[in-house]
This record gives sequence, structure tokens and C-alpha cells, in this order.
Amino acid sequence: MPSKAINAARLHGHIHDLAQIGKIGETGVCRLALSKEDRAGVELVKSWMEEAGMEAYIDPFANLIGVWRGSDPQAPVLMLGSHVDSQPYGGRFDGAIGVLGAIEVVQTMREEGLQPACTIEVVAFCDEEGCRFNKGLFGVRGMTGKLEVDELDRMDKNGVTRREALLEFGCDPADFEGYAFQAGRIGAFLELHIEQGPVLESLNEPIGIVSGISGPLWLTVEMTGFAGHAGSVPMSMRHDALLGSAKIIVALNELVRREPGAPTVGTVGSLSVFPDSRNIIPEKVSFTIDLRDIEIRRRNAHETELLSIIENVACEHGLTYTIREDTNSEPRYCADWIKESLHQEAALMGMKPPELMSGPFHDSLAMSHVCDYGMIFVRCLEGISHNPKEYASPEDISLGTELLYRTARRIVMEKERFQG
Repeated sequence: MPSKAINAARLHGHIHDLAQIGKIGETGVCRLALSKEDRAGVELVKSWMEEAGMEAYIDPFANLIGVWRGSDPQAPVLMLGSHVDSQPYGGRFDGAIGVLGAIEVVQTMREEGLQPACTIEVVAFCDEEGCRFNKGLFGVRGMTGKLEVDELDRMDKNGVTRREALLEFGCDPADFEGYAFQAGRIGAFLELHIEQGPVLESLNEPIGIVSGISGPLWLTVEMTGFAGHAGSVPMSMRHDALLGSAKIIVALNELVRREPGAPTVGTVGSLSVFPDSRNIIPEKVSFTIDLRDIEIRRRNAHETELLSIIENVACEHGLTYTIREDTNSEPRYCADWIKESLHQEAALMGMKPPELMSGPFHDSLAMSHVCDYGMIFVRCLEGISHNPKEYASPEDISLGTELLYRTARRIVMEKERFQG
């Protein structure tokens, strides 16, 4: 295998140093979007962008953007990046290696004396995770003009709105008014990310090339019954919102398991009960549904059946309900020409990485609506992610970053790729 061009020691030093911000326990991190920890992480990464020779700034949507200008200012931009915000009980590699690997790509190119035809932008997108305001991909959707009407009014669990959090972070939502995404400005987007699943480890492969991203459907369901004394109301006369919710949750699990081998997944990850007392029949229950599939027709069919299940359970137990759609994205496939470039550069490295789909969504999902995109996955231990035990080896991360570097170099030195 040819020697690596990237500076692995510098890259892993950056990964280690960023992980100290919002550190929990020995290996975990908590950098919730637009928090003080998130701001500290962004400032540190900004300093590394500037050290790598980029102009760096924070846009109105709290995206951190580093710019290395190419020789042809009219050529569409090659964008690289990911995110540095985390889950509340997260790992140190999710998102971070995509941003820090991208910085390493630019720094290596500059040190080798390359002058790209097109401008390269490295982006740390704001709030990819979506855990704080229950709606992810905020920064990339803001950048690409895809925000929804109520985005700024969404509240976190402490009652802080996204508008207030942006202002505290140092961004003024009033600046949204003067921003308009320029169609065609970005030619391609490349993202390096840990797999967050067990496939690469099962194949004993350090890296993989992504074929596409499953389309996520996020719903918030609120079931309402009637509270009563747990000791005096007969079982046949109850309107138990938690019992109804439990039946729906079990039905979802059975629904997505029905077709053996299908990549469909369904999860209820958050649930709240009112009045939340041992001896009161639950009156109101709110829970989230996360339904994903790489085939939109199958996902839509599951959604239709799930809605019917909710209606039937509500009728059976005398409940009312509301359903709020938080996210609805169709599956998006990687550009063939980018996948081919990745395969060709991997072959020159003496590697033959497998192709695999992504169940989790990424910033690439939103970018796919405005430009071609490609992704590189890095093997992670036992497929663990969104957990302090998340781990990817320095060797595997270095290989993924080297492939990112070689593919980005190929693209920027072939300006006609974007123009033909």
C-alpha cells in the first residue's frame, strides 16, 4: 500500500483535542447544538481552518465555513465536511472526523503546493444531530434554503427556543432575510463519517463507499385518554393512554421486522407520560417514531399501515391522538461518478472497499438536493455510535482520510468535471 500523504499524527491530535470539549467520562462527549460547548468546539475548529490556510467564518445559520480559493472563481465549489455537534451521551468520532479529515485534506494539498482550479470549502454544519430541538440538519438546510416556517420557534427540553439559542451562540436570525442560496454554486460534496453500524466490521474492511442514504420519517405521536385512580377504575372502563401507546410501539417493531433481510428500521426513542404517577392511570403520552428505509415505496407502505394501527388502537381504548411530522426525507443515492472516483483512488491505495447503504442520515442527505455527493464510511467497533463507547481506530480513520484526500485532489484538478 502506498505511503499516506496526510499527516496522521496531526489529524489524530485534532480529534483528541476536540474531544476534550464537552467531555463526559473517559471517552464520551456532549456538545449539544448551539450550546456553550458547541461554540467552544466551533472556535477551536475555526482556528485549525485558519492554520491550514483557509479564510474561516460563521454564517447566519451557525455553520462554520473554511474557504480555500481556487484559480477559477467561476468554477463550482467542491465542499467537504460534516458536523461537530453531538448527542447528549455521544462519542468523539461521530461527525468530527469528517470535519477534521476535511481540514487535513486542504492542509495536505497546500503543503504539497497544489493549486486547485475550483474553490474548496470545508464546513462544520450546525445541528446535524437534531436531538436538542427534535429536528436535525438545521445548518445544511439553512444554507441550502430549505428551512421550515416554525424552525426558530422549536423549543428544547428547557424551554429555550432555537431563535434564543442562535442569539446566545452569536448568530442573528434576522440575517436569514438577506441570505439566498445560489443554485449551481456547489459542484459536489464529499463527507467522511464513521459507519455507525456493524457491516464493515463483519466484513473485516476498514473503510467502505456509501451507495445511498435511507430516507428518515420522524413523527411525534400524542395519545390522550383520561386520568383516574389506579385502584378504583375497573380495567374495562379505562382510557389508558400508556397502554395504547405500548401497543403501537410493539406493533411498529413487528411491522418493520416482517420482511426478512429488508433494511427497514423503526424506533421509539423518546416517551413522556402525564401525570407520571404510580397510582394514576396515564392520561397523556407523547412518543417519537423514527422509521427509515432505502426504498421509499416500502417505507410509505409501512407508514400507511402504522397510521391505521394508531387509529385502531385509539378506537379500541377510547383515546384521541395527534401526529406531528418532524422530518420526511426520501432516500438519496450517491453520484455514480463520485463513487467511481472513490473506487479508482482506493484501488491505487491497494484497497477494494465494499459499497454499503447508510441507515443514519447525514448532512449529505440535504446536500444531495443541490449537488452530487459521495460518502466514505470508516469501520467502528461493534457498530457502536451515539454512545461514549463509540470507537474507530486511528489506522482506519487515516485510511478514510487518505481516500478523501486523493478523491478531492482528483476532483479539483479536473475542473471540467463540474462543467461537463
